[in-house]
Amino acid sequence: MGKKDRPKKNRYRAVIAIVIAGIVFLTFPRAEERNFRELLTENAELELLNALCPVIAAAGDNGRLFVSGWIFPFLGYQSKTKTAQLAQENSDMVEKILLAEGRDEYTGMSGDDTEKNAPTDGRNLSLEELARLENEQAGGQKSGQNGVADGSETDESSAASDREGQSSGGIETRPGDSQNETGDTANSSGIGDFTASLPEKQRTYNWSELTSYDALVREFYAIDPATAADETQLNQKALLGRVLSVQKRTDDQPQILIYHTHSQETFANSIPGNAQTGIMGVGEVLAEILRKQYGYNVMHHMGQYDVEKRDYAYSNSLPALEAILKENPSIEVVIDLHRDEVAEGTRLVTEIGGKKMARFMFFNGLSRTRRLGDIDSLPNENIADNLAFSFQMQVLCNEYYPGLTRRIYLKGYRYNMHLKQRYLLIEMGAQTNTYEECMNSCVPLAQMLDLELSGKTDFTLDLEKG
Repeated sequence: MGKKDRPKKNRYRAVIAIVIAGIVFLTFPRAEERNFRELLTENAELELLNALCPVIAAAGDNGRLFVSGWIFPFLGYQSKTKTAQLAQENSDMVEKILLAEGRDEYTGMSGDDTEKNAPTDGRNLSLEELARLENEQAGGQKSGQNGVADGSETDESSAASDREGQSSGGIETRPGDSQNETGDTANSSGIGDFTASLPEKQRTYNWSELTSYDALVREFYAIDPATAADETQLNQKALLGRVLSVQKRTDDQPQILIYHTHSQETFANSIPGNAQTGIMGVGEVLAEILRKQYGYNVMHHMGQYDVEKRDYAYSNSLPALEAILKENPSIEVVIDLHRDEVAEGTRLVTEIGGKKMARFMFFNGLSRTRRLGDIDSLPNENIADNLAFSFQMQVLCNEYYPGLTRRIYLKGYRYNMHLKQRYLLIEMGAQTNTYEECMNSCVPLAQMLDLELSGKTDFTLDLEKG
C-alpha cells in the first residue's frame, strides 16, 4: 500500500471510531454517566481489559485508540446493570411470596368441596383459570370464592382482631401452666369435660388398593391448583415408612410446642376482647388435654404476629420460633393451630358421641408453585417428614373418627414447616364454627396425636402387609 493511500485509510478508521463513540454516547442516559465513569476508572486501574483486548489504530500513523478501555467497560456496565435488575426482580418476587404466604393459607373450600372436587392438582383446569390462580398466588390475593379480598379477614374477624390484644410480644405458658394471657383457665368448667376413651377402630385401610399416586390423591388429598405434587413425595413408602414416634420425657422440659401464626382468628360466637374464645383459647384446651390426660410436656406460645394485618405473619413469627427451639432443644413436635375461612353458610361440623365437633384439616406447604417451580428462597429439608406426619395422622383420624377430618390440603409455600420433622399445620373448623365445637374436636385430635407419637400404631407393619 502506498503512502498516498495511508491517510485515506486512517480517515476511514477515524470515522469508524467516531461512529462507535457516538453509539456509546447515545446509549448511555445522562443520569448514568457518573456511574459509567466510575466503572471506567475502576477498570482502568485494574488494566486488565486493555491487556486482554486488541488495540485498534485510529487517526494518524502514531495515534492509537485503546477501544477496549471503553467498549468493554461499557459491556461490563451493561452486564452489571442487568444483574442488578435481575437481583431486584428476584427480591421483589421473594417479597411477593412472603406476603402471600403470610396472608393466606385459607383453602376457601367447604368440607364437601374437598370430597367432590379432589384431586385438584391442576390437570383438569383450563389454562385461563390456572393462569388466574397463579397470578393470585404470586400476588398474594385471596381467591374470590371465600368472599375475602386481598388477604383481609371478614368484617367480624377483622373487628375482633382490632379488639384482641395489641402486643406482638411472645407471651407463653410453660409445661404445666394452664393460664393464658388473660389469666383465665382455658376451660372454666374444668379439663375433665374434655376427656374421652379411645373408641373402636371404624375402618382399616387395604393398602394394596392404594399403591398408585392417583389412588392416594383421590383418597387423602386436595391439591391447590397453583402448586403440584408428584410420585416421589406421595407414595406409600415415603408416607407410611417413616417412624415418627417420640419417647415421653420424664423431666419437665417441653416436648410439644403449640403456637398460632394467625392469633387473631376467631369464631362465630367469639367474645370480643377474650382471646380464650378464639383460636388461642382452642390451642390452650389442646395443650391441657395433652398435658393432663396424656402426660406430654407442652409449651403454648401466645405470641401475636398478625394483630394489625396478616401480611408477612410467617416471616414475622419465624425469629421467635427459631429462638424458642434454640432455647428448648427438647421440643420435637410443633403444631401451628389455625382455623379456615369458608363461604358463609358453610358449616364444618359433625357429631361424635352426642357432641358437635368442628371438622379439621391437616395442611402442608410444598415450597413449590406451578409458575415458579421449587421456591429456592423457601427451602424445606423436612418436607418428606412433614408430609408423612400429616398423612399418618389423617389415616388414624379416618380409621377412628370417619368424617371428622377433611382432606389434607397441599399448597405452594413453606409456612415455617421446615423448623421440625414433626410439624403439623392444622385448620380447626372455620369462622362459621363456634369455639365450643372446636374445643370439642381437641379431644379426638389429642387422642390421635398420642397414638401417633407413642408408636401404638406401627404403619411400617401395615405397609409390609400391603
